[in-house]
Amino acid sequence: MACAATASPRPPSFDIADIFRDHEQAYRRSHTPTPDQEKAWHALVRCRTKALGGHLYACDQCGHEVPVYNSCRNRHCPKCQGLAMAKWIAEREEHILPVPHFHVVFTLPAELRPLVLFRREVLFDMLFSCASRTLLELGNDAQHLGAQLGFTAVLHTWTRELLFHPHVHCIVTGGGLSTDGARWIPREKFLFPVDVMGALFRGKFLDALRRAHAKGAFAGFDDFEDPEGFDRLMQSIAVKHDSKKWGVYSKPAFGGAEQVYRYLGRYTHRVGIANGRIVDVCDDAVTFATKNGATTTVTPVEFIRRFLLHVLPDRFVKIRHYGLLAPANVNTKLPQARALLDATGTAVEGEEPDDGENLEEPIVDDVRRCPACGIGFLLLRHTLSTDSTTDPASHDTS
Repeated sequence: MACAATASPRPPSFDIADIFRDHEQAYRRSHTPTPDQEKAWHALVRCRTKALGGHLYACDQCGHEVPVYNSCRNRHCPKCQGLAMAKWIAEREEHILPVPHFHVVFTLPAELRPLVLFRREVLFDMLFSCASRTLLELGNDAQHLGAQLGFTAVLHTWTRELLFHPHVHCIVTGGGLSTDGARWIPREKFLFPVDVMGALFRGKFLDALRRAHAKGAFAGFDDFEDPEGFDRLMQSIAVKHDSKKWGVYSKPAFGGAEQVYRYLGRYTHRVGIANGRIVDVCDDAVTFATKNGATTTVTPVEFIRRFLLHVLPDRFVKIRHYGLLAPANVNTKLPQARALLDATGTAVEGEEPDDGENLEEPIVDDVRRCPACGIGFLLLRHTLSTDSTTDPASHDTS
């Protein structure tokens, strides 16, 4: 199934949208996309094509013309996240506190993945709720900190192999506002013990599962047709000392507002895979980079299936803010915390974070060097109308 090696000295450039176009019929012969997946597919294959219209640029020296087509702006499109990330960071800049930050990840046991796929929105909401309450409760506990934290949580659902692996990334302030609002209580070396976070998170999630099941939230799930099916699942995941089942991971603190912007933006607007990770594509195989120099090769149909696994429910909010960063506190407690930090001249220290993979860069320049003559600049000539034969793609932007 491996593709033939390329003789080109430069790595080939591939577009995920081409895989969807070229193998659509093969995929649909064995799979039926959900409405949400259809919406993402519709946007992906039309992104930066004449179907969405655009602008025509022309060189002011040689007259060479370059059409630049509009982006679909769908949140699952790998070509549209660079601009979305920059805009989001600019909007959030005033909310970042000048303190070290921790990166905490909450992961669900593998045994729960079939149930998550069956009731995505219910389980995703549950994951956000249990992870956020874990951090807030430990922060408010005087034995651990005795202060209100601020953090942003982002849902991811993939591994580097594009397999389904739901987890939440939380970027958490190193410290918090005291309960009386009179001082900032710092936390610089570590946030909370990982085993304490894991035990509390596990307990909250198991309780939430029981309550949801009692209300009939999982009616129709095949594994629960057996009256004892739910109890067996609960027993299989209620393991107190197995860190692989309830993965809670905390990275060392990193500091500096600029680092936080860049680091947070990469996580908030990353999609399952970017075009830059596609190593090779041929008729019966797609090869893409995973980690540590390794690659994975699958059929195009399997690639499309894995990609669509990570399409979120329509209008589902995948970025949420808690504690000092919650909407109810950004105009009250957050400025109070900032004033206290400014008054004490808090120094920000921490490790340089790992940014991860690069996002696709948007085409946003109105003036650029001409690729034909290399002398002139491309200037906007006129707008290109939308292709009337194709419906515009969805603008799903959350």
